[in-house]
Parts: sequence; C-alpha cells; structure tokens
Amino acid sequence: MLGVVARIPLYGAMRTFGRPRMLPLNLTVSVTYRCNSRCRTCNVYEREADEFTAEEFARVFRSLGRAPYWYTMSGGEPFIRRDLPEICASACAAGSPGIINIPTNGILSDRIPEMVRAISKACPDTQIIINLSIDEIGERHDDIRGVPGNFERAMRTYEGLRAIDARNLTVGVHTVISVHNVSRIPDIYRHVMRELAPDSFITEIAEERVELGTMDGGVTPAPGDYAAAVDFLTARLKEEEFRGISRITQSFRIRYYDMVKRYLKERRQIIPCYAGVASAQIAPDGDVWFCCIEAKPVGNLRQSGYDFGSIWFGETAGELRKRVRNGLCSCPLANAGYTNMLMHPPTLASVAARLAVPHRASGGGDQR
Repeated sequence: MLGVVARIPLYGAMRTFGRPRMLPLNLTVSVTYRCNSRCRTCNVYEREADEFTAEEFARVFRSLGRAPYWYTMSGGEPFIRRDLPEICASACAAGSPGIINIPTNGILSDRIPEMVRAISKACPDTQIIINLSIDEIGERHDDIRGVPGNFERAMRTYEGLRAIDARNLTVGVHTVISVHNVSRIPDIYRHVMRELAPDSFITEIAEERVELGTMDGGVTPAPGDYAAAVDFLTARLKEEEFRGISRITQSFRIRYYDMVKRYLKERRQIIPCYAGVASAQIAPDGDVWFCCIEAKPVGNLRQSGYDFGSIWFGETAGELRKRVRNGLCSCPLANAGYTNMLMHPPTLASVAARLAVPHRASGGGDQR
C-alpha cells in the first residue's frame, strides 16, 4: 500500500501536465455481459460481445505489469465464466495486485464457492474481496433481481463462501440503492448485519449508465431519499467494528456517501476525477473505456496487439482526458470514486485520521 501512496503525486502530475506517463492503478475488467439476473436497475444482459479468451486477458495483464493495484472482475455475472479463476490467476501472475474485487448475484451457488476457493489459492498474496449483491430480503429481493429463488440461492452461496478457509478472502454484502428499495435501507441493513454479519457492508447508488442500458431509466432515487438512507448507514457504520481491509473500505465509503449526496444536488465533479489517469475499464470485447458511465471507447486491445499502453497514451485517450480534467463530465460511480478520493489529499487525510483513531464499539456492535 505504501507503494500506492508514493505514486499519488505522479498521477497528479500526469492529470495536470500529461507527464509522467502512468498506467492505471485501478482497473475494472468486465469479463462478460452475460447475466442470469434480470434486474430492474440493470439491462447489461442485453449487450452482446465477442468475449476475450482467458489467454487474451492474460496478454493484456502482462502489458500492464505491476501498475494495477486494484482489479475488479465484473460483468454481467462474472462467475458465469468457468475460466474466471484462470483470468484472476493471470492478473496475479502478471503483477501481484493488492486487491481483486468480484461482485456476484450469488445465483450459481453450486459453483461460486469452489471457484472462489481456487482464486484465493492461485493468488495467495492478493486480497480477494467477494461482494454478494443483496438488494432486499426474501421475495422482495427476487422481485428487484427478476429471478424467483435468487435470495435463497444467494444465501447458500454466502454459507459456502464463509466455509472457505483462506486468510486472503473477505466476504461482504453489496446493496444497490434505487427507487425500488431506498425507503427500506434501514431494514435491509439490520437484517444483513444480524443474520449474516459480513466482513463489510457497502452500497452503491443506482445510476443511469450507457453500459447498463439504463439511460433515462428512472432508477436513481431522489436526493432527499438517498440522503436519508446513507445518513442512517453512516451512523451505523461508525458504530460497527470492522478489521483489516474492510476497515479501510468502510472509512472511504463514509466519505463516498457524502460526495454522492453533494453530487445529486450539484451535478458536478465534487473532487477531481482521475478516470483516464488512475482508473479505467476493459469491456468484454477488449474496448478500453475511461469509465462505464459514458462507455466511450478510446481503443480496442485486439486491434492494438493487446498492448494497453499504446491505447492509454494514444491521441484519442489524450483528447478525452482533457474533457475529464476540465470537468465536462461527472458521475457518482463508486469504483472510480475510490480512486478519486485516494488521489485527493484532503479526503485522504480525513480517511487516514479516522483510521488512526482506535475504534470503540458502542453497545452491541458486531465484532469482526
């Protein structure tokens, strides 16, 4: 992690002056658009792609070397790909990243735990974070996710993940806050923490994204409703005792909630955006995006001979980078938001100050 902190001024210089040329620190890899959910907040399953093979991903990871510290293997549903452990292993072999984060709907309960066990074993020096998507409880969850029995299968998946004996594995719960559940967030949180006691509990606001096919979809909650939900979460999270990587994640998450509340009111970059500098995304067919909100390709990795740098430092990326730097786009995307907060000295200082204070659990917080 100290190596990451040492690179922060270099990314700041690249964003401002274009030099030095730095490859991204945070990389989201969409391994597939295929999905076995039919969520009311996402239509990504409608997209089609000529998916990269595991070997094609491996060639890209080798071109990135040790630059990415944090990979997110996303979808669609990532575990639909039976070669996901091979893809993760190649990322670890190429650069030994600090974190690989994988979200999942948990439907493939007979497959996911074994695949996660294989990933944890293949990447012993990398923290593997599995975030199980829980948007409601019981049949309400199945309704939002569009699959009868989804909640029950997700619970079986969770039990299987908890049974894995791996020091580098963190199992969390992820909730998308949308118009469909925003008023129910306190009940969802209480149920999850009481019944599951995950290593972490995180939420993300439902967004209108080109990638998800939700533009003008009306899935984003009203600013006041969202503020009420995350104010509740912030108060509860300050009472909980998390450890290890989860404690760091939750400290950043509290600041993220404040940023999104401001974004919903002001509709501008609240802190400087480093998409296209320190964070990026690879689509299943090898298109390189700065982020998934607009999903504007700056090049294709098959066409570049799987050399990420030739795209990242190309003319198209340079022009789009100027647009981001000038604040001509803005969004509440959580993944990129983490990187933006890491690159923003006042935010980083406030998170560090919170982490430096010993936690004192207040009456009955879960001990993890």
